[in-house]
This record gives sequence, C-alpha cells and structure tokens, in this order.
Amino acid sequence: MGKAAAAGGGAGGARRWLPWLGLCFWAAGAAAARGADNGETLPESIPSAPGTLPHFIEEPDDAYIIKSNPIALRCKARPAMQIFFKCNGEWVHQNEHVSEESLDESSGLKVREVFINVTRQQVEDFHGPEDYWCQCVAWSHLGTSKSRKASVRIAYLRKNFEQDPQGREVPIEGMIVLHCRPPEGVPAAEVEWLKNEEPIDSEQDENIDTRADHNLIIRQARLSDSGNYTCMAANIVAKRRSLSATVVVYVNGGWSSWTEWSACNVRCGRGWQKRSRTCTNPAPLNGGAFCEGMSVQKITCTSLCPVDGSWEVWSEWSVCSPECEHLRIRECTAPPPRNGGKFCEGLSQESENCTDGLCILGIENASDIALYSGLGAAVVAVAVLVIGVTLYRRSQSDYGVDVIDSSALTGGFQTFNFKTVRQGNPLLLNSSMQPDLTVSRTYSGPICLQDPLDKELMTESSLFNPLSDIKVKVQSSFMVSLGVSERAEYHGKNHSGTFPHGNNRSFSTMHPRNKTPYIQNLSSLPTRTELRTTGVFGHLGGRLVMPNTGVSLLIPHGAIPEENSWEIYMSINQGEPSLQSDGSEVLLSPEVTCGPPDMTVTTPFALTIPHCADVSSEHWNIHLKKRTQQGKWEEVMSVEDESTSCYCLLDPFACHVLLDSFGTYALTGEPITDCAVKQLKVAVFGCMSCNSLDYNLRVYCVDNTPWAFQEVVSDERHQGGQLLEEPKLLHFKGNTFSLQISVLDIPPFLWRIKPFTACQEVPFSRVWCSNQQPLHCAFSLERYTPTTTQLSCKICIRQLKGHEQILQVQTSILESERETITFFAQEDSTFPAQTGPKAFKIPYSIRQRICATFDTPNAKGKDWQMLAQKNSINRNLSYFATQSSPSAVILNLWEARHQHDGDLDSLACALEEIGRTHTKLSNITESQLDEADFNYSRQNGL
Repeated sequence: MGKAAAAGGGAGGARRWLPWLGLCFWAAGAAAARGADNGETLPESIPSAPGTLPHFIEEPDDAYIIKSNPIALRCKARPAMQIFFKCNGEWVHQNEHVSEESLDESSGLKVREVFINVTRQQVEDFHGPEDYWCQCVAWSHLGTSKSRKASVRIAYLRKNFEQDPQGREVPIEGMIVLHCRPPEGVPAAEVEWLKNEEPIDSEQDENIDTRADHNLIIRQARLSDSGNYTCMAANIVAKRRSLSATVVVYVNGGWSSWTEWSACNVRCGRGWQKRSRTCTNPAPLNGGAFCEGMSVQKITCTSLCPVDGSWEVWSEWSVCSPECEHLRIRECTAPPPRNGGKFCEGLSQESENCTDGLCILGIENASDIALYSGLGAAVVAVAVLVIGVTLYRRSQSDYGVDVIDSSALTGGFQTFNFKTVRQGNPLLLNSSMQPDLTVSRTYSGPICLQDPLDKELMTESSLFNPLSDIKVKVQSSFMVSLGVSERAEYHGKNHSGTFPHGNNRSFSTMHPRNKTPYIQNLSSLPTRTELRTTGVFGHLGGRLVMPNTGVSLLIPHGAIPEENSWEIYMSINQGEPSLQSDGSEVLLSPEVTCGPPDMTVTTPFALTIPHCADVSSEHWNIHLKKRTQQGKWEEVMSVEDESTSCYCLLDPFACHVLLDSFGTYALTGEPITDCAVKQLKVAVFGCMSCNSLDYNLRVYCVDNTPWAFQEVVSDERHQGGQLLEEPKLLHFKGNTFSLQISVLDIPPFLWRIKPFTACQEVPFSRVWCSNQQPLHCAFSLERYTPTTTQLSCKICIRQLKGHEQILQVQTSILESERETITFFAQEDSTFPAQTGPKAFKIPYSIRQRICATFDTPNAKGKDWQMLAQKNSINRNLSYFATQSSPSAVILNLWEARHQHDGDLDSLACALEEIGRTHTKLSNITESQLDEADFNYSRQNGL
C-alpha cells in the first residue's frame, strides 16, 4: 500500500511539474536537505523527472539490543537519490545517518546504502503502544518508496524458571512426563534437556520426545532412563539451568516358575514335600514391590515303610556226599525285603562233616600248623587280659566310679577353654590350673544352668536327670564350667547328683514357693517425670543440649528475628511412652519435645534424636512422627521419602531432622525382614545386700540410646550400685527368639549362686517392644566366708540363634578397693545452652563466604548441590532448593552432625575437592577465628 501510493503520487507530481523539471528538482533537493538539517518533517514525495521508483535491495531487519551494545539498522535501494530513516513516526536527523553511494554496473542505476545506530537508551525512553520501530524512505526521480518496519527490542532472560521439573518414580514401561517452563525472556528461550549432564538427542531415540511445549516425554520407561534430568534454557543473552529432577524407574518383583515337588521328607509314614519359587522374574529393582504370596508350598505325602528281610528256618540236612559233607539251606522270605528294606544278613547255606570226623585228613603242611598255633596263642592272651582287668577293678572298688567323662558332665553342652586373665588372682584354686575368663562362644541351643538341689523340680521334663546313687570325684575345672558352687565331692546318699540333660525348662513351671525368695525377673524401672532444659536465644542463634542423652537442638543464625529473644525449651518424656506401637512398629528413640509450639522460625532448625536401630534400608522402614495437640501421633515422613516440608538425615546412632515448627517428635521403625536389628546396651551393676555375705548382680538390657542408659545410671545411684564392667553393645535380631542371661564361671569354694538364679530368660516381645524402658535381671550370690573380698565371673547375654556378649566381672567387694568406671563422658554436661558464634564450629566469616560462593549456580555444577554431595547428602535435594540459601541449610546440617568432633578438616577437604578453595579451614589460627568473631559482632552492633 505504501509503495503504491508513493508511486501514484510521484507519477502525478512528475506530470504536473514537467515544464520546470530542472528547477523544481533542484529546489526540492535543496528543501529536503534544509528540512533534514533543521529536523523538519520531510514530504512523502517530491516532484521528479520520469524514471523508476526506488527498489529496496536490503531492508532493515528486526534486532535485539544485548546489554548496552547499540545495534545498526541498514537498508539499500536503487535508484535512490536520498534515503532517510523514520523511527516511531519521526524522521531521524541527517547527522545520524551514514550513507554510501555506488553504481550498479548491470543497470547503470545509482545504488545508495544507509545505516543508523539505535542505542538501549533510545529504546528504553520510548513509551508507545507498540515496540520501538524504524523504516527507510528512499527518493528517486519518479517518487518515494518505503521499506518494511523493523522492530528493535531489548534482549533479556530471567533467572528463575517458571516451572522446574519434578522427580518421578515410575514403573518400567510406564510413561514419564517432566514439565519445564523456561524463564521469561526476549527473544524466547530455547530449551534443551540434559540427562546426567549429557544432552538428550530425541532424534536418535524414538522413545523420547522433547518437542511438546518444552516438556520431556518418555513414552515407555526403561531401566536406563533412571537418572538426573535438567532443563537448560538459553537465548542470545544468557543460559539458565533448572533444578535437577531425579527419575527412578523401578521394577516390581515377579515370581519365577514353581520348582518340582521335592521327595517326601520321611522315609516311612506320613510326611511332607515342598516346592519353591523365587521373586526373580523379574527381581525387584530400585525400590520396586516384593512379590506377594508364598515362596514355599508344602503338601502332605505318605511313603511306604521299608521292610527288612528275614530268614526262613533252615531246611533239613541233605544226604551225605562223597566228600563226607551234607548241606542245608534257608531263604530270605520271612518276610522278603520290600520297599527298599535290607536283605537278610548271614549265610544262606551251611555245610558240615557228616561222618563225625571219620573223613578228616591230617594237617598237610607247616602253614596250617602255624595258623592253628597263632589262634591258640591269641585265645590265651585274651584270657590273661580279662583276668587282669577284673582284678584291677576290684582293687579300685572303693570309689564306685573313678572319674566321670567330660561328656557325661556337659550332657550336650558346649565345652569351654580356660586361659589366665590376671596373674596372681587369689580366687583361683590352683595356680597351675587357672580358668579362662575370656571365652567366646557360638551357640545353637540353650545353655541355661540351674541349681540341681531342689528335688521337687525334678520332673520328667526337667532340665536335669538324677544319676544313680554313686560317689563322684570330679575335677574342679568341670565344676567351674558348669557353674557348680558346692563342694568338690558329691555323696549320692545325701544329695542326688544331677547333670545337665535335655533342653532348657521355662521358668514359668517353677514352684512359687521356691522361686519367690531367690529370683527377680526382668522388670521395668520406676517411671520419672520428664527431663527438661531451657535457654534464651536471639538473632545470633545457638545450641541447646540435653546432657548425657544424645538429644540436641541447633538454632541457626537468623532463625529468630532481630531484636527478639525467645526462651526455648527441650524435654524428654521419662514416663510411659504415649506413642503406642501399632502391629510390628517399634519405638526406636525417646519422645523429644521442643518449644514453644507457637514460635515460627525463618530458617529450619536442626533437632538431633538418638535411635537404637542398626540402620539398613533393606531391613528397616523408619518414620518420623509428631504428636498433635489432641495427643495423637501422625507420621511426618519416612526417612527415605522425598519431601520439601522437612529433612531427615539418618546416621548410625542418631537422626538429624531439619524442621520449621516445634512440637513432640519420635522415631519409629517397621522391620521389613527378620534380619532387622535393634542395638541393645548391656551392663552389669553390683552392690552388697543387707546380709554381709550376700552380693547382688543386676544386669540391664536397654535400647542403645544415651538417654535410656541414663535412666539405669540414675536408678543405680539411688540404690548405691556400682558399674562393674564397661557396657557393651548387643545386636538383637527381630527373629522372635528370646534373650537369655546367665552367670558363668563362679569360683567354687569361694562363692555360690543361690538356687534358680543361674540363668534367666526374657521373652522376645519384652525386649523388642521395650519402648526405651530399661529392663533388668537380678542374680543373688553368697560368699562362704567374710574373708572373700574378690569376685570373678562372667555374665553371658545372648539371643537364641543370634548374637551374644560376655561381660567380665572382676571386682573387689570392699568399697575402698573398687575400680571406678565412669558412667558418661563429661563433655555433654558442662554447657547445656550455648548462644552466639561460640556455639558453632564454622566461623561466621568463613560461613558467609561459603554461602556466597555456592548459592550461585555454576555452569560446571560447582554449586550447593556439589557441596551437599561432598558432605554425604545425596537424597531429597529438592528440600534445599526451596530454601533461600541452600548452602546455609547444608552447613546447619553439618553443624548438627559434627557437634562433638567439629571436624573442620573434612569440610575443608570437601571444599578443596570441589575446587572452590585452597585454604584448609583447619589451618585457621586462633587469632583469625577471634578476629572473625569480633568482626561479626561489630557488624551486628554487639
């Protein structure tokens, strides 16, 4: 339209001004020049001589201003006497034009090229309804022509993605859709997808489509599609990188085919046979569900019993043969062997001389003489030996039985080896035969030893069976191995000797009259009120520690608003747990309360809770739970889940939780297999009873948390108990087998254990579901004389078909000679509340530099995600991505994990591996730390 109008106007003007062509053209050119110089509006067309309208060889293109660099707009036309730019409807001053003139050799017409520069300031100052635009207007003798409008825009690309891709867990062959909405930008950003930092080429993989609105679509997920996916957006200004989304392709398990039925398990009669299948078709991968149903099937079967053959009676003798012999035979038919039974043993025929020796010839040679002579000598030697043994036995008849074999004494028990532990021990009977007090054993059955003196307990199902009325002379080492506390000789007429035989008897069958005075079963200690500590914290943050419990609270810097201070408390419920286990769920930690509950923090705080689980994702499913205001418990998250509401980091002995709200929290565990293990701490205490000859041993089995053991220590201090051996760790399996506690190797002639307290058994459920409540078992010992001042024995704590621990007791009864064994290290009990920079291991100035460095995204991936990875934080990274400073939250978690060791070397090494720093934090001098803290205090007005 513009070009046609210009052409029409130009042609009409040429016809009207043709007589004055030369004069008008000069006047028009001069006027145009003056108008351009004065910034006046130029006419759309001027009178001109006959010719052609200008034709644009090159028109201005749309352009983008990058940062502050101006852009150049060009246009070229022929024939052209003048070319000027018009921007946003106004002529551009002639001085801003740069023009060049040339001649087209083919047509002989003038070619003029003009360009102008457009700056960022010009575009920003323009406020119109549309984008900033410019076009060319060219003049020839015939008239004017206009070029296309070229728009000029300022290029940019925002930092934040409008939508980051989110991680997915999908089954194999399922569809994966990862959404990505790039940041706003001019021009619009192009999107590229990376998998594990490698570009994805959808043209080479028909299963992947990246063309649908910047989204990544995987039509059928494969195992190889698991990985970390990142959305990359780029335009002419910059590149942006989204958060990584972790995609896990899992495989649910499938059963294999059943095996063939096995042979019947019994050779004779009614039995069973089985077949099995495995969850390997396919095997579960990447967290896929295990197969549902039974892996083993059993059916009954009946096998025909084998019948051994038996001989018929001998037949009559045959007639005498010429060789002076007759025969008789028998057959194996009474009954014949059936179903795999044995054939008859012996000869099926016999022969003998039938003439009473009349046919026997003399001995033919010397070899026969030697044979019969040897047989005669052997008969004589056997007779002499029998006579000698008979005479010897008569000479030793005073004892009845000489020495009983060790197998008779042990009666199926495991044998023990004895070694010397301490030289010159006055408890040993013979310095040349010293018992071994460091025995390690592996058992497959019960070994409980009970006192044999109560005859009322000797039933048919008893653990012990009496021997005949004999006098037994036994070695002292055997008595030590059996825990016998009576004299070295037993007279059958006074006390029927008893020895271990058969399986262990349950204590529930004991007669109440005999059980009550001597045995105290495992029971819970008295409950107490809650344990509590408080501290006042401000903007600088700090740390609140519950001494000797493993429970602590880290308040980061900036979590509390400036010019505010809060009294924060923390407590542990010492009464009956309010969290009641459901089904197979087990309480693994104390119930910890932190508050005030209505307080809100701007940065997540770190709560450290100890636990007693042997951490393994294959055997445990561990949950974090919170108590509501109504007193009910709700699950916050599983420690293996991905969540942005809180974060759980599970260490071998404690769980560090990042939270935004205060309340009451606890850890529970659901065992997945029988191999799930709870860690128990076992300890033995001792003290004198009212009778000066009696001594009580109390063995405790508690969940392995510092708080649970502190309960034991507190109770024993009130009772005057003394820790006799360093506590040890016992791995208690969830295999439904009970726990046995027994006293071994009591020195004979010095000590004896009271009846029915040598071994005690705890049901599996009481140990497994103890709910952090300590359990104890008491053993009653008695000295023969007051002069005995030393006690040496062993305490064996073991789980049937599981692990065991041996506690070595070697102590003095006299208070002045006891060795003191400390209950706890004293490092936790000095400062329960620490505030300000001294509460943190990382100096504040160093912390600021780390955050400033790693919070900024880096093209090489050296950002907070790498910082997390180097500090063994490899999961649920989306939680940190939602924080204003991910690096600061990662460092808070590091502070919580290293509150005791403060291992700055590990952090410095992690930073050096990333390549961002070359200065070890551990080499910072004390003056530098003090200076950093002083600068920090001065900046905050302290």
